[in-house]
Amino acid sequence: MAPPRKHDTDVILDAARALVLREGPRAAGVAAIAAASGAPVGTLYHRFGNRNGVLIEAWIRALDRFQSRVLAAAEADDPIEAAVAMTAGAVAFGRECLEDAKLLLELRPSDLVDGAPDTEFRDRLARMNEPLFALLHRIATGVYGADGEREIDAVSRAVVDLPYAALRRHSHAAELPAWLEDDLAIAARTLLTTR
Repeated sequence: MAPPRKHDTDVILDAARALVLREGPRAAGVAAIAAASGAPVGTLYHRFGNRNGVLIEAWIRALDRFQSRVLAAAEADDPIEAAVAMTAGAVAFGRECLEDAKLLLELRPSDLVDGAPDTEFRDRLARMNEPLFALLHRIATGVYGADGEREIDAVSRAVVDLPYAALRRHSHAAELPAWLEDDLAIAARTLLTTR
């Protein structure tokens, strides 16, 4: 059995995220992340490969936290209720993981890394997004009877664009407004039922 890790991965990723959000992606070099996290430079290289590896893992972790909340929220059989629940899941993510939300809202992976993200990253991201795309198709078919480009776009406006814009607007506040879920639910329901 392998010995337990001395330096917690989440602590390292939290330090990288904090550096990026506070000082920008260029400030998050391996030495700076090591100093901020307390992990030796060698540990970062061993665990993540390089600076890009650390920052990509921080971004992927944030995306995974977002997706898990949205997918868990959208389990209703009724497509409108599933869609409305997705908006609530997005706000829950913003409330529970505000720093992760800021990372996803403010930076794309290409903003973080030196050079374009590699094929392995793109494949991993595609696999992660499959359940969300399947959910969008299920909702579009349930609401509109089809899941073509126009129907997917209509659902995306309600359950992706709307919460994204609301979270972006409020991401620099100390906390999200208490009424945000209710307002987004009304707006999403309206968008999906009036076409």
